[in-house]
Amino acid sequence: LVFGMIEFGRMVMVQQVITNASREGARVAVLDGSTGDAVLSAVDNYLTPANLSGATVTCDPSEPTTAGYGDPVTVTVSIPFGQVSWLPAPMFIGGDTQLTATTVMRRETVQ
Repeated sequence: LVFGMIEFGRMVMVQQVITNASREGARVAVLDGSTGDAVLSAVDNYLTPANLSGATVTCDPSEPTTAGYGDPVTVTVSIPFGQVSWLPAPMFIGGDTQLTATTVMRRETVQ
């Protein structure tokens, strides 16, 4: 029971961190002059203090500057739970379970 609580608590914590990381990436993506690399850097800068590495980050469109005024820009961050579990091998939550967070914001640009 204790291991289950630890595992579930870690899953919720990581989900919250990647949700915030996708939000930070989207905030960068909607600004004028932003690039796909700037979005990846913003997400990595948010994940690094939480000791989360190996996350897959996608931005749609891949170069945010190609989106027009008011167009949606999507940033998705995902990571397998087995990679972030505090237990040597996940017991109750499958190690191949993908934790995913997506944020969509409108592009802010001069018309």
